[in-house]
Amino acid sequence: MERGDVIELLDSLYSMISEAWGVPLGNDKCIIEREKALDIINEVKAALPSSLAEAKRLVAARDEFIGNAKKEAEALRKSSEERARALVEEQEVIRIARARSSEMISSAEAKSAELRRIAGDYVDDVMRQAEESLRNSLETIQSAHTAFRSANSSRPSPTVSSTATRRERSERTERSAEFGADESSFITLK
Repeated sequence: MERGDVIELLDSLYSMISEAWGVPLGNDKCIIEREKALDIINEVKAALPSSLAEAKRLVAARDEFIGNAKKEAEALRKSSEERARALVEEQEVIRIARARSSEMISSAEAKSAELRRIAGDYVDDVMRQAEESLRNSLETIQSAHTAFRSANSSRPSPTVSSTATRRERSERTERSAEFGADESSFITLK
């Protein structure tokens, strides 16, 4: 039986218990079918030893693999060290190392220059986008400001007649409060 089967059995047992009828006056107690629950538990018990044995076998195989890998790595390291010592003693190795070093430096400088160019292009692009965004925002603010000025300059200034109208409204409100009526029940004569 596989691990998935054990999980399914445990899920089945969990469902049986969670869906069981509660015992009156016993909130944490329930009624389940004893035989069905025992069958599920026995199946789980039967499946666990094989699952545990499989897990132990996998752990042992992993440990063996790791041990072999360590031995191979140690042998490779020793072999590499011996080979390196032999090559260091020869002048050819030094010449090759200098040539490779020079190639690596040239390659690194070329990559560095390319990265600087790409970074410069990126920064230039980001700054251009920010500049456009700020320009658009400034234009929006300027047009809103112009519209605001236009709206304020076209509005008439308060005159005597509008002051008189305000005074009339105030008097009507006072009268309506005295008589318990609202302002709309009065007729204004001019």
